[in-house]
Amino acid sequence: MIVPAQGEPLPEPALAAAVEALRAGLVVGIPTDTVYGLAVDPTRPGATDRLFEAKRRPRDVDLPVLVATPEQALLLATAVPVAATRLMDRFWPGPLTLVLPRAPEFTGDLGEDEATVGVRCPDHPVPRALCAEVGPLATTSANRHGEPTHETAAAVADDLGEAVAIVLDGGACTGSPSTVVDCTGLEPRLLREGRVPWAHVLAAI
Repeated sequence: MIVPAQGEPLPEPALAAAVEALRAGLVVGIPTDTVYGLAVDPTRPGATDRLFEAKRRPRDVDLPVLVATPEQALLLATAVPVAATRLMDRFWPGPLTLVLPRAPEFTGDLGEDEATVGVRCPDHPVPRALCAEVGPLATTSANRHGEPTHETAAAVADDLGEAVAIVLDGGACTGSPSTVVDCTGLEPRLLREGRVPWAHVLAAI
């Protein structure tokens, strides 16, 4: 089912439908500031397994997390280095994912790695509204593992079918994915260069 979700704030029918599905442990397709994504509440039993199955993604490829605010991200992590907080201040909301030491209190299922968590605050009203309502969301791009990403809600629904409960239609989502930076060591380390150039990351640090 495709639900219109354009506008800020997120239209109430779209918000209510997505929140209901997420709280039921189902997979929801969402627009972001980079590409369309699949989202689940990782604290709901079975939800992450459904996402891995829909994506056909192996469980040893852990899921990143979207958050509504930097403050929400800090609840998921521990011993956050100064460099990471500087990057949050400079690039969030935006297309930068930070890998941080995972807080022991965060018990959400993201895959096999329980030592770290990749977090991002997106520059898009839909995922931020959902995270504010439901909590941090485990996400991945809305396509089969290893295949090209989709630019429209209709393409997501056609490809993934009944594996996704609803798809929120936020218009076209195009462009490169987020840049991913590992902040768990002594110095930040580039894992994937995406929309934020690595040179800009280094300058901000």
